[in-house]
Amino acid sequence: MLTGNPFKSNEDPLKTGIIPPMIIVLGATASGKTRLAVSLAGALGGEIISADSRQVFRGMDIGTGKDLSEYVSNGRPVSYHLIDIREPGERYHVDAYKEDFYRVYADLNARGVLPVLCGGTGMYVHSILQNHDLTGIPVNQSLRELLLPMDTAALRRRLSAYPPELTAHADLSSHKRLVRAIEIAHFRSEHPWVRNERPALRPFVIGLSTGVPSRRARILQRLSARLEQGMIGEVQALLFRGVSRAQLEFYGLEYKFVTAYLFNELSYDRLVERLGTAICQFAKRQMTFFRKMEKDGVWINWFDAEKDSDELSEEILMAYDTWLSEL
Repeated sequence: MLTGNPFKSNEDPLKTGIIPPMIIVLGATASGKTRLAVSLAGALGGEIISADSRQVFRGMDIGTGKDLSEYVSNGRPVSYHLIDIREPGERYHVDAYKEDFYRVYADLNARGVLPVLCGGTGMYVHSILQNHDLTGIPVNQSLRELLLPMDTAALRRRLSAYPPELTAHADLSSHKRLVRAIEIAHFRSEHPWVRNERPALRPFVIGLSTGVPSRRARILQRLSARLEQGMIGEVQALLFRGVSRAQLEFYGLEYKFVTAYLFNELSYDRLVERLGTAICQFAKRQMTFFRKMEKDGVWINWFDAEKDSDELSEEILMAYDTWLSEL
């Protein structure tokens, strides 16, 4: 079996033309991504790069599902990156994530270590795979206020008024994306744009899928466990530390609903019911986003997350070896 990074090079891949492989593990919440990624990293001598928009924050452990005790394979710790790198209350966005990712990616390649990217924040993963430099263009609130009342036909006409080189990659599929495309074209028409030179990636993308009933059962079981582990106390501690309610709500469903409970706006039973439903709906949106990634040209190798974990790991390792042998 091939292991590790067979394309190890001490030189910059941008200069050598050698594109080392990496593994990406994605899937809906509660699909077992972390456990699988750690197993693969342990077998292949890799290290984990998190692709989770909330696990970057210190002190937000239970609600974000860090499960740091899982980063052990065959009794040995597996190193991880981009977890616990920011303080709660700070803002973190996709452009900052890309800078952090490429810094870690370069370090791992320099050391000949296989990067295993793992996470459910589809926008983060997609921005890396598509190298979306345009995510760094700021929001133009005054322009948005002008555009939002327009219908899609009017937005398309306005977008077509810009030079083709500014709109070549525009997504015309929705009102929201048309507004953003015009915003980007407007910014680029007034500012010189230099594309960041990024190393090319050679990813083996693994998707974990489950049936809807199983996914729901996993989510509700995990929610129950997190509440027993002290998720409510974690949110309460963040409030005591000065993290505002608005900031906590920005950090996701668990923090939004638990905060409402702490402010006596929900009973405990209602908290469990509404939060469980909301997480299930979120998981459905995650899967929709991954399907969109496929439509955008990302090849995802789907595997059944309901299989025995050892059997699943072995199946994926065999598929990865076959992929490597065909490069």
